[in-house]
Amino acid sequence: FFATFVCTDLEAMAQVIIVGGGLGGMSAAHTVLEHGGKVLLLDKSPFCGGNSTKATSGINGAGSQAQRAKGIADSVDIFEQDTAKSAGERCRPALVKALTHNSGHSIDWLVDSFGLKLDTVSRMAAHTNPRTHRGSDGGQFPGMMITYGLVEKLEAISEADPARVQIVNKATVTNLLRDASGAVIGVEYEKGGAKHTEHGAVVLATGGYGADFSDDSLLASIQEPWRTSTPTWSDIPQSLIPPLRSLPTTNGPHCTGDGVKLALSAGAGVRDLEYVQVHPTGIVDPREPDGKLKWLAAEALRGHGGILLDKDGNRFSNELGKRDYVTGRMWKTNNGPYRLVLNTAASSEIAWHCKHYKDRGLMKELTGQQLAAELGIPHSKLKETCDMYNSDADFYKRTGKADRFGKVHFINTPVSADDTFHVAVVTPLVHYCMGGIAANHEAQVVTSDDKVIPGLFAAGEVIGGIHGDNRLGGSSLLDCVVYGRLAGKSASRHLLSSLVAGKVSGGGGGDKVEITVENGKVTVSVGGNAQVAGAQSTAAPSTAAAPSTTTAAAPAPAAEKAISMAEVAKHATPQDCWVAVDGGVYDVTEFLDEHPGGKRAITIYAGKDATEQFMMMH
Repeated sequence: FFATFVCTDLEAMAQVIIVGGGLGGMSAAHTVLEHGGKVLLLDKSPFCGGNSTKATSGINGAGSQAQRAKGIADSVDIFEQDTAKSAGERCRPALVKALTHNSGHSIDWLVDSFGLKLDTVSRMAAHTNPRTHRGSDGGQFPGMMITYGLVEKLEAISEADPARVQIVNKATVTNLLRDASGAVIGVEYEKGGAKHTEHGAVVLATGGYGADFSDDSLLASIQEPWRTSTPTWSDIPQSLIPPLRSLPTTNGPHCTGDGVKLALSAGAGVRDLEYVQVHPTGIVDPREPDGKLKWLAAEALRGHGGILLDKDGNRFSNELGKRDYVTGRMWKTNNGPYRLVLNTAASSEIAWHCKHYKDRGLMKELTGQQLAAELGIPHSKLKETCDMYNSDADFYKRTGKADRFGKVHFINTPVSADDTFHVAVVTPLVHYCMGGIAANHEAQVVTSDDKVIPGLFAAGEVIGGIHGDNRLGGSSLLDCVVYGRLAGKSASRHLLSSLVAGKVSGGGGGDKVEITVENGKVTVSVGGNAQVAGAQSTAAPSTAAAPSTTTAAAPAPAAEKAISMAEVAKHATPQDCWVAVDGGVYDVTEFLDEHPGGKRAITIYAGKDATEQFMMMH
């Protein structure tokens, strides 16, 4: 098929503008490119990646190549049922079906298109079958591995062909542009004090609002309804449910609900804003026990057999229950501090995670005697708890009946009080926002009465209603990929339909538009340009700039200076921070505030050699 049109209004059709550089935005960007489109990606942070890089347990998928290779009998229908059950009364079947039925081939897309290794499949809380994928050989956290795999490929495309992709960091979108019909046709953004305007279809992939604790924040606006929104907390006295904004968070400082606020200004509806997920196992750093930002103890730790103990050494919940349930039991039991405990068998199966936490001073390796001493209980009491757990596991194996907490999956038993354990103090914290922008199963943003807003799409956590009352572990990365792909596909379709319908005339002045379909790929050429260049752009310079056509003389290499570790150790404060990595010494003082993992992730190695830890994460 080949057709030629004369277009009089190309500016609104030149590109897809993606706001947010996490996994949702990256999935949308690559999908637009696969459909022959052009991408401008804007992110307000110094680096792309967002909260997606922090995901620690893996990504869910039913019917993936990895599941089939392991003989795991799962299906999209069973996954759909599990997700709907977790979503509860707020379940929206069309959104759940889109999420689960696209899950397996989304995993395969990550593997086949980006060379990612996702061959370990485990069961997480409230899943009928093992379906949470991550790499088998340690390395990075799954969220980091997956997200940076897509980031690095997009950066490479931008460097090789900047006419197709521009990536602009430290760019804050301030407004959505609309035409007379109400369709979204672009954005206004600020970078370095300058204002810029860009036109095109818009995908919002800005994440949630779990780090905005200000008085006029979205969290503040829903604090009271949040306390009564979770059915599993109905038996907990209100006095034991802490104020939402008093809780710590796993969310980076960029998670302030920008996308929700932008969409509202364009007439979008919102869904379930009061449904903010509190994860039960944020790790308490003994050096900063009251710190607002905390690391998450991956749910995979419990999936491999970790158990939860109160301060008296007693279990109090089904460790593999839903997150809202486990959090609620912690509050109702009201007997903290709580500890997450993994025996040797469990620790060895998830050794990379344990080493990561231990190296950062967040997890200890203790003998049974030491664990009992830390709890302040007799070793015989710890043995009693372990023996009862083993008895429950044996009872289930013999009868198929759950223990008194409803647990039916007992991994890496028996547990011996004479074993060595990895132990972390854990506490509930704000983790994920189930609420957000109203969107349909094709990632099109809709109004409060479900009318599509043309030109506006959404991906990832910014969408409200996908997970209902409670999100299953492993489904945050999944909704980024699935709805990012859907948003990229829908935005590409909108771009093409805008060229063909309404925006295209049969004559007159304007640029010549050629639309070619070959092997399922649509290519749009404007004004004879093989790329969809469209109207003149006011975009700030791309982070991945085009290669220079001139060659400058290389500066003379500076003489290397040997720096001893004794000298490095003198620079061990946030105000003067040196770190040794792989034989080099780096003054990272000015970089601390821009580090994607937060300042603390570097300062704990100030004045030290961090080669091993750096290589683990990067």
